[in-house]
Amino acid sequence: RRRVLEASQQLTEIINSETSAESLEPSGEAEPADEEESALHCLWVDKFTPRRYMELLSDDYTNRCLLKWLKLWDTVVFGKEKAVKKAKPSAEAHPPSNQPKEQQNKWKTKVQLTEEILEAELDQHKRPKYKVALLCGPPGLGKTTLAHVIAKHAGYNAVEMNASDDRSPEVFKTRIEAATQMKSVLGANEKPNCLIIDEIDGAPAASINVLLNIIHRKDGEGEAAAGAGRRRRREGGLLLRPIICICNDQ
Repeated sequence: RRRVLEASQQLTEIINSETSAESLEPSGEAEPADEEESALHCLWVDKFTPRRYMELLSDDYTNRCLLKWLKLWDTVVFGKEKAVKKAKPSAEAHPPSNQPKEQQNKWKTKVQLTEEILEAELDQHKRPKYKVALLCGPPGLGKTTLAHVIAKHAGYNAVEMNASDDRSPEVFKTRIEAATQMKSVLGANEKPNCLIIDEIDGAPAASINVLLNIIHRKDGEGEAAAGAGRRRRREGGLLLRPIICICNDQ
């Protein structure tokens, strides 16, 4: 190891001496040199991380399921009605007739069952049936990369938070509400946020209960409440943005 370090130190000195000699000569190639230097200091995993959906090497079935679930939010987030209307007839056309429901489910593949779950009708606020996606698997599988790439592909601004860092339920609640209710104003094209909660299995039980309370804010509370002010407050508290949770141990 000492020999390798000495050899690398010698090579570094040689490269530095060559670059200093070149810098004495007038040339307009300063910017590419800076880019090369930044590329040298870039981590290998960051340099070759997937940037687009087609570059993902993770399980294609998982990728498609997550993307399809995220696209179900298009109606409430982007106001795209057409995409949802196309999905409804296909869901009705799948089940074959003259067979009991138990037998239908028995012979369906995992892919067909998942497709039917994802094509379920939206609720009265045009949100999908399942408000949160959970990605689980061993470290290094590409869960966080998948969440970021899918969110970017679907037109969202990915906001990542680590559940094990924010141990206080109050801070946890504040960060979730800030990410799901506020817009991204960075840059000219503001995009809606998609919250990615990493290491959700490291969060305390109180934080998990806070997340569940935000997810399960009932749609029927406004119907029972009289007065437009209370109804507006209730709608403002509804979860209107997708949340992707990531854990190692399900």
